[in-house]
Amino acid sequence: MKAVATGRPALAQAQRVFHPKLFTMLGSYSWSQFSGDLTGGVIVGVVALPLAIAFSIASGVTPDKGLTTAIVAGFLISLLGGSRVQIGGPTGAFVVIIYGIVQRYGLEGLTVCTILAGCILVVMGLLRLGAVIKFVPYPLTVGFTSGIAVIIFSQQIRDLMGLSTGPIPVDFIEKWKLYLRVLHTASPLAMVLTAFSLMLILLWPRISRRIPGSFVALIVVTAAASFWRLPVETIGSRFGDLPSGLPRLSWPHLTFAQVRDLIAPAFTVAILGAIESLLSATVADGMIEGRHRSNTELIAQGIANIITPLFGGIPATGAIARTATNIKNGGKTPVAGIVHAATLLLIVLLFGHWARLIPLCVLASILVVVCYHMSEWRAFRSLLWAPRMDVAVLLLTFFLTVFVDLTVAIGVGMVMSSVLFMKRMTDVTTIREITREVNGPSIEETLKDAAEKFSRQEVPNGVVVYQAEGAFFFGFAEALRDTLNLGANPPKALILRMRHVVALDASGMRALCDLGKTCAKSGTRLMLAGLQSQAREAVAKSGFLHEFGADNVFKNVGDAIREAGREAASKA
Repeated sequence: MKAVATGRPALAQAQRVFHPKLFTMLGSYSWSQFSGDLTGGVIVGVVALPLAIAFSIASGVTPDKGLTTAIVAGFLISLLGGSRVQIGGPTGAFVVIIYGIVQRYGLEGLTVCTILAGCILVVMGLLRLGAVIKFVPYPLTVGFTSGIAVIIFSQQIRDLMGLSTGPIPVDFIEKWKLYLRVLHTASPLAMVLTAFSLMLILLWPRISRRIPGSFVALIVVTAAASFWRLPVETIGSRFGDLPSGLPRLSWPHLTFAQVRDLIAPAFTVAILGAIESLLSATVADGMIEGRHRSNTELIAQGIANIITPLFGGIPATGAIARTATNIKNGGKTPVAGIVHAATLLLIVLLFGHWARLIPLCVLASILVVVCYHMSEWRAFRSLLWAPRMDVAVLLLTFFLTVFVDLTVAIGVGMVMSSVLFMKRMTDVTTIREITREVNGPSIEETLKDAAEKFSRQEVPNGVVVYQAEGAFFFGFAEALRDTLNLGANPPKALILRMRHVVALDASGMRALCDLGKTCAKSGTRLMLAGLQSQAREAVAKSGFLHEFGADNVFKNVGDAIREAGREAASKA
């Protein structure tokens, strides 16, 4: 009985970490909900078709891998996810990193990397890091997202203009050098079809918003190119026939060397997937007035990225545009995402052999429009007027993404953002002497609690009172030592009021211990007053009290002053 009783809380705890929305909603599922899910799922499945093909080609892999990802990952993310309306699949955020991995490690390396990223996402969800991911700095997100958009756009130049380039370099500058060298090989016909495709995509919403312009452009341009036998490069001429179904399950050959080499890009894929999926789920929450389960969503994304590459797929995450399309067309529950995956599967089974006729210029046109929306150029422009620190993070992340590597950009951007955050926290953390202020108006605002109030006359001679505000962490340790310099005539007691200290870490406690030792050498008693909950908990869990002395910690500054007064009187 005891074992059962012990297991139930653990099971309940696990359910709170991983509790798919689908299982919650099936109990009250209705035919009216299914009607909306069916409409939304079918339409978003049609929308996902050209995007899945375009993203896979831009990533340097064959079109069928994008379709497989949209089907398998889309199904799993909806089945197991923590959002009611999230649509999963390949997205533009992964294009740059996938392209680099394929060029360097090949398709098997991409498979291993995706599985590793999936495992990392599952661990992140189990560790309840869903809420932490939401605090990735906004300038960092805009910086690498805009950089990704620029890179994806630069990869489409060959197909937009019908250039004869051969293999395209990964490096941004070398890529554009190649384009300039082969500019004379541009196809006027490909550029005309590109312009016509862009016109259809941009103008079609004026006619109908239910059928996406990208799908209309895909059908019209493909039909025209096929009917008139136009000499433009197509999926079939570059990649051959596409398989009419899902590939068989296959296991990659894992080695320690592969795992070691791919762990860094796997973390990049995992972080990108986490940010993208939770951002998409948050946007969806605002549209449906709902609330997603972030840790469940991370675990579902991880499972999808572990299983999908076994069928030959590429990394997947939540797709903001497809999720919004699902909501606008009636999708209400995860069933819509499952219908979307089923729709794509039916299209592949029934019409997959026709995909070979799609001109590559129309897919490139679709991606150009995606890049425009993905670039967030308005947000980028407005952030240029933000504080200089934010501008530095934005530009550094953007240029590193474009000219160096996305993994480096995210790593450097996160480190730089953390350092700047610590500097800002240090700047707003202050220590000042309040002994001289107690008879002025400012002290009345500071010491509002009756137990905290004291007058100048109550403070014994040789006792000084300081007030600390903000966070005591390793970035503030040096400032603490400098501010509380005892000088040539040290006081008998130094009271440090910590009522407004919101955080205290090990380095902060170490600095307080060092200050206590300095005070002891000078014959000054250091007394702490008004520790708040986080600081009290940190002190209780460490060995601080044993080293510092529990008799030097007081509930409020009034008690500390009275103790200092009694000690002064006993020595008089």
